Amino acid sequence: MIRQITKKDIPECVDIIRKSFKTVADEYGFTIENAPRFTAFATTVERLSWQLENEPRQMFVYEQDGVLCGYYSLLMQDNNECELNNLAVLPEYRHFGIGKKLLDHAYETAKAQGCKTMNIGIVEENTKLRKWYEQNGAVHTGTKKFDFFPFTCGYMVKEL
Repeated sequence: MIRQITKKDIPECVDIIRKSFKTVADEYGFTIENAPRFTAFATTVERLSWQLENEPRQMFVYEQDGVLCGYYSLLMQDNNECELNNLAVLPEYRHFGIGKKLLDHAYETAKAQGCKTMNIGIVEENTKLRKWYEQNGAVHTGTKKFDFFPFTCGYMVKEL
């Protein structure tokens, strides 16, 4: 079941995000020292609480048998655009279609909110993730290298 989060869900959501993105960090050699702003290390209860209360952002969890095991948020932007953030599934719940259900839900939710274009950021070196988004309708639009990340940021869009 996918539902909007409540304030009391935030600690579990932080846990989902950190554990999920940590597998990427481990695979690509990101550490708190070389990538302190990477999602696996930078996501906190305070940050998610602030986003929930102060931004035009909707946050959702996937709950299975009473366990919160997936998460994503949608940040509404100008010009009928939105940004998909932190789509995450706990490692032990992967490969059961939960990520696809969350992504489809994000597409439907964004469209219902009047969003025409969804922006998605990825670790460019993660070709498996890029291919997954492409298989689910997103188009790669470019890259950018930031000094504070040991990887290249990839950018994708999905027209809704």
